[in-house]
Amino acid sequence: MNNGRLLWVDDEIDLLRGHIVFLEKKDYSVQTCTNGSDALDICRENKFDLILLDENMPGMSGLETLQAIKDIQPLVPVVMVTKNEAEDLMDQAIGSQIADYLLKPVNPRQVLLTLKKNIHRDEIRQEAVQTGYRRAFGEIGMQMGEDLSDEGWTDLYRRLVGWELELDLADDAMKEMLAMQKAEANKAFAKFVAKNYARWMADARTRPMMSHDVFRRAIFPRLTAGRKVFLLVLDNLRYDQWRVLSAELAAQFDIDESLYFSILPTATQYARNALLSGLTPLQIRDMYPDLWVDEEEDEGKNLNEEQLIARQLERYRRRETFTYHKINDSQAADRLLSNFAPLTRSPLNVLVINFIDILSHARTESRMVRELAGGEAAFRSLTLSWFRHTAIRDLFAHLAGLDYDILITTDHGSIRATNPIRVVGDKTLNTNLRYKAGKNLGYNAKEVFEMRDPKRCGLPAPSLSTAYIFATGADFFAYPNNYNHYVNYYRNTFQHGGVSMEEMIVPLVSLRPKP
Repeated sequence: MNNGRLLWVDDEIDLLRGHIVFLEKKDYSVQTCTNGSDALDICRENKFDLILLDENMPGMSGLETLQAIKDIQPLVPVVMVTKNEAEDLMDQAIGSQIADYLLKPVNPRQVLLTLKKNIHRDEIRQEAVQTGYRRAFGEIGMQMGEDLSDEGWTDLYRRLVGWELELDLADDAMKEMLAMQKAEANKAFAKFVAKNYARWMADARTRPMMSHDVFRRAIFPRLTAGRKVFLLVLDNLRYDQWRVLSAELAAQFDIDESLYFSILPTATQYARNALLSGLTPLQIRDMYPDLWVDEEEDEGKNLNEEQLIARQLERYRRRETFTYHKINDSQAADRLLSNFAPLTRSPLNVLVINFIDILSHARTESRMVRELAGGEAAFRSLTLSWFRHTAIRDLFAHLAGLDYDILITTDHGSIRATNPIRVVGDKTLNTNLRYKAGKNLGYNAKEVFEMRDPKRCGLPAPSLSTAYIFATGADFFAYPNNYNHYVNYYRNTFQHGGVSMEEMIVPLVSLRPKP
């Protein structure tokens, strides 16, 4: 067994023989030399896992040797060993990409610690993470078996996502273990939603925060307190994706994170319209029929968002002016940033950013995008890459310079659909794979969450016999006609509209720019 190949460069290497013997007993292979010139020759002929480099040597200095080594082996971690604690020297060394530094006289344990940190960090961390999840597995299972409240479910989902992110680099067996536990949690969550949803929609005082409560409970109090607000609605943003993005923003903003529940269906035309109007879909249709578009109509379902915001402000007798912008691509973001000043004159600005939803649909339709975002971790990574390399990152740089409360939320999340279930309906049936609305639906009632009385759940019913059914967990609806082709095309795609923690438990995040 070899724990690593080391090169130790020091003009007094003979005084370090005891250290080298110690490392060799720990199964490290150690090669030595006494000057920078010899170190470069050795590096041209050999590959190393780490190099220990004396800062003060005759001939080539440690810094000169470091820069030359990086030209030969740019990825090898170099640990500077020095007697000199001068700040400018350390700045130069860090700027030249040292992995670590040790102050002379070093002891063998210090050296071993820096080797573990720089060579074995990932494997040590992953072993610790896997051990931690094995311990947490039973605790989470017990928590799932309890009669959880809405806060209990948001806490459980937060824990599961936390472990999912921690286990990104774990072995497949551990990931499968977590996937099975999430699937079990989603079964229990579907029962929880079926039991409570109608009550939530009937009683605003006792329900958890839902889509149509966000303005009333999170935005209006800030405006009343004299704060100015930017609301960013990132369409189809899951909580795990937000967690990845949050690490990019932590240096510029103080972050206060919470979770709430999207309404059903967890689809844009319902959940986002509810969010921006402060009403259920049924209330929108009854109060503002000119702003509601039924399922069977061809007209776009989200063309009236600005008017819905205006009507909500009017209902609550808010006098604040607001701006509304929808960003569907980088060009739209660039145009917004080039004319950003007018936004700073309004106390409320609402930006709807559609990229993640577009990416989700592109993953379904494009084989190349599906390969780039093959699994959950890859989809998160692609989302992070989008954020880093588009004008949206520049948008947050602008926001960091303003005295605004920045709120980030979404209309719904999505789930990777893996299990087809059959449904039968007429030609007018909507095309969403996670929910169906219509009459004369054929399905197995044990496989779905059904709403036989949509009005009790705040949903419009075009006819007395209209029902809604929702896929739960990782299910998706498939028609008997051309069944195999349909299933093969849509299996493992990210879908929304149904009942799952990933779709319904969504982030609401407050950012305050750091001084």
